[in-house]
Amino acid sequence: SYGYKSGTRHLFQKKFRKHGMPSVARLLATYKVGDYVDVVADPAVRKGMPHKYYHGKTGIVWNVTPRGLGVIVNKKVGVKTLRKRICVRAEHVKLSRCR
Repeated sequence: SYGYKSGTRHLFQKKFRKHGMPSVARLLATYKVGDYVDVVADPAVRKGMPHKYYHGKTGIVWNVTPRGLGVIVNKKVGVKTLRKRICVRAEHVKLSRCR
């Protein structure tokens, strides 16, 4: 089958002894426009989950709403690199240490 979450049996797994809902600190983290963030899907939260392609990608915040973020992520399509704008809930994002 070729559904939206197909092929994610091991991709969306949590680490050993790290199961359950995310901590409150993950939700209360403040993000500003221009921050670098890592898109890491949390399998315990179904709402606002990004597509499996964006799991592990780093992007720049371009929009902040009460529950989610708009993130610009680069995606290679053929020979082009597209700047995709995705909407992700705060549970599926963490501040990047790339800078």
